[in-house]
Amino acid sequence: MRRWIALKRPRLPRVHAVHKKIARALVENRLTHFNAYYGHTYARISIRNQKTRWGSCSTKGTLSFNVRLIFLPPHLIDYIVIHELCHLAQMNHSPLFWSLLVRTCPQYRNCREELRHISLRRTREDDSEHFFATLKSPHL
Repeated sequence: MRRWIALKRPRLPRVHAVHKKIARALVENRLTHFNAYYGHTYARISIRNQKTRWGSCSTKGTLSFNVRLIFLPPHLIDYIVIHELCHLAQMNHSPLFWSLLVRTCPQYRNCREELRHISLRRTREDDSEHFFATLKSPHL
């Protein structure tokens, strides 16, 4: 009976160094692409294994991204990257922030809704075809 219970619990993906390298390359590529439009300056990029956030932006200009974003479809990865990039100009979610974001991500409302239905605790490497698609992604 205990074995059955253990199988029913959601598992977090095992994050390996290779996942962080892939995530960093992907994020750097997408940041370069979108920052060509925005022209913001950031201090550094951090790839972390966070449990509750897809990304964040510090007041010091550090952009942090969850390593598990490599398990997401490309349009959601782009939304997260653009979202954090726009925080470099607006450290809030004011109308001005959303007006910046909509310039390069007009479908941001749909992306936000999709992300609300994706739990970080349920994003599993072995369930995600997007992980393998990311390895062959033109974004890299």
